[in-house]
Amino acid sequence: MARIAVGGFHHETNCFVLPCTDFAYFASHRDRPPLVRGADVLDWLRPSSFALGGALAPLESRHEIVPLLWTSGGAGGVVTREAFERIAAELIGRLSAALPVDAVYLDLHGAMVTEDFEDGEGELLRRLRAVVGQPIPVVISLDYHANVTPQMVETTDGLVGYLTYPHVDRRETGERAARIVEAVLQRGRPSGRALRKAPFLIPLNGQCTLVEPSRGVVARSSVLAGDLVNLSYLAGFPPSDLFWCGPAVIAHAWTQQAADQAADALMREIALQEASFAEPMVSPEEGVGRAMRIARDATRPVVIADTQDNPGCGGSADSTGLLQALLAAGAFGAVLGFLCDAEAARAAHTAGAGADIHVALGGHSGPEGVRPVEADFRVVSLGDGQIETTGAVSGGRAIDLGPMALLQTAGVSVAVTSKRMQALDQAPFRHLGVEPARQKILALKSTCHFRAEFEPMAQEVIVVLAPGYYLADPVRYPFRRLRPGVRLRPLGPDAQGPT
Repeated sequence: MARIAVGGFHHETNCFVLPCTDFAYFASHRDRPPLVRGADVLDWLRPSSFALGGALAPLESRHEIVPLLWTSGGAGGVVTREAFERIAAELIGRLSAALPVDAVYLDLHGAMVTEDFEDGEGELLRRLRAVVGQPIPVVISLDYHANVTPQMVETTDGLVGYLTYPHVDRRETGERAARIVEAVLQRGRPSGRALRKAPFLIPLNGQCTLVEPSRGVVARSSVLAGDLVNLSYLAGFPPSDLFWCGPAVIAHAWTQQAADQAADALMREIALQEASFAEPMVSPEEGVGRAMRIARDATRPVVIADTQDNPGCGGSADSTGLLQALLAAGAFGAVLGFLCDAEAARAAHTAGAGADIHVALGGHSGPEGVRPVEADFRVVSLGDGQIETTGAVSGGRAIDLGPMALLQTAGVSVAVTSKRMQALDQAPFRHLGVEPARQKILALKSTCHFRAEFEPMAQEVIVVLAPGYYLADPVRYPFRRLRPGVRLRPLGPDAQGPT
């Protein structure tokens, strides 16, 4: 029996949005658990869909688990100095107080940028390694969108990432990480490490693993095969501005030759398919018109993805471009979710179900040119936002979206929340009395995660480019730190290097 310290610290940083992500946001209970410590880590994460929950099942049955802390700030602006230092210091402090341990497993994201460190996870792991020393194995799991850096690879003995986007294998990723923890405990720290970075960025819309080429690439990933500890492919998160942004192949192995050969072979395969990483997208007006034509004879919902206002990429979830297009086209019966506007939700609760209210809905956060939809709305239904998710991506979570309301104007309904949540689960719609499968048109603020729940029920999926803070084309980002020569999209222009 080994003594294994576990914890987690998640953030997916969009460096081109405000506000910064502060400590209070990490500590709050939203569409994920709040910051939890000690034994509470086990209570909150065991039943969850996060990787740590998957790792606990096999590890707890055979080892002593030392829970440190776990928190997730979701996706948003740069992490503040105070937030990073408070959380990192507490995690490292709890680890120091728990010594000696035989191994450490951390459930991380891999795309955290802070006010002081462009490689937030690398800095956290540097501090962790300084505490536990060189002999102790350190294994991490990362999100598929991680921007893997040399420091992440050098300070760890095993690194696995999600194999799916939409992320439906978080728990399985934790189970893979647990297998590596036990293997390195038995065999010792591996000596071989390899990191290969692709020469181009992949827009998030082109990273979906339900289709080629990403489906075939992730299928080449492996754990504990021959001399390999892991061969991992992670697609990167383009809105993170750091030198090492972008797709990566990572290999840990018990020989350097095995690590190099595996990493080189997989990266060659990725490079040869550069032109294939793309997804067609249209304007909101074109997308709504097409959806209405299809919906006339459809027996299932037509899904429109509002990809650039995805809160899972740092979007505000209150942009109104797609809503304006639905109203202008007279898309009677369409339902849009989830639009975050706490003030409108509060006004709806004050008025009560069945009342008519005049509000300026959404559009309070920008970007430039986005305006609220000012109109009379019928309060169709209300909810307290206390929901248990049910879907493949985030099922089993007790979430708190704050007061919610279903508002309707001109035949278009909007599911309004008080806290941001990507439209990746059906439960918040049902909380307001909306059965997604029975709708003619579903407009969803999501980039890819919606596909796990909503694509199987959809007549067709249409992705639109309405204004929002996640820019689907990385060429539009004003990078300051990205390494020179990397192409800003497949076959696109080169980055000019740090400024």
